[in-house]
Amino acid sequence: MPHDHPLSTKVALITGASGGIGQAVARRLAAEGASVALAYGANPEPAQLLADRLVADGRHALAVGADLRRSDAAAELLTAVEPRLGSIDVLIAAAGLGRRQTLEEVSVEDFDEMIAVNLRAPFLLAQQTLPAMRARGFGRILFVSSVAAFTGGIVGPHYAASKAGLHGLTHFLASRTAGDGVTVNAIAPALITQTGMLPGNPEELRSRVPVGRLGEPEEVADLAMAILRNPYLTNQVVSLDGGIHPR
Repeated sequence: MPHDHPLSTKVALITGASGGIGQAVARRLAAEGASVALAYGANPEPAQLLADRLVADGRHALAVGADLRRSDAAAELLTAVEPRLGSIDVLIAAAGLGRRQTLEEVSVEDFDEMIAVNLRAPFLLAQQTLPAMRARGFGRILFVSSVAAFTGGIVGPHYAASKAGLHGLTHFLASRTAGDGVTVNAIAPALITQTGMLPGNPEELRSRVPVGRLGEPEEVADLAMAILRNPYLTNQVVSLDGGIHPR
């Protein structure tokens, strides 16, 4: 592929494609020339509307549902997507569960559900898409984490643990696939609008951000695209939080 258009003609699978970040990344990938599969969970309408809009604009897109709490959801997604769009070149794991609970409130079932959606599903998707990426000599995997993985956050211990697990998964996979033309990275955003993940009143949260406002999904997409385009950037977790947690 030409170096300035590394994602054109590629096939991308985006989970969490009904949420603000997933939608923004999907739009940018489609504009780059990629075919996009928009995976949704309990809220199909935004993903389907975006897929319909992209198809009307002459793009290759489809919306597909999956319950990421189930261990067979990853295989079902690939079975639904690949016959129609082709083998997955780009995996964006943006789906996330973020129920706010205290330590005492978290049950075993709550913990297992959070790990299943936020960590096990991205792992299974990577496990199933990586062999073909390595065989072709091109692949991009991007996990959407959270600054809670660094700080513990305030959503809950199960949420922080699930997101920190994505960082370990990133480092394990990246170190073993870099020589095959596959990059594996993660983004750790905080306080992004239109995500359903804001842990409190937006006005109160805004006062905690050094840049003076909450982040936008398009700003996460900007960073995501820079990471996906760069074949020399791998094995990194990049935070995006308006300067709240300098590192």
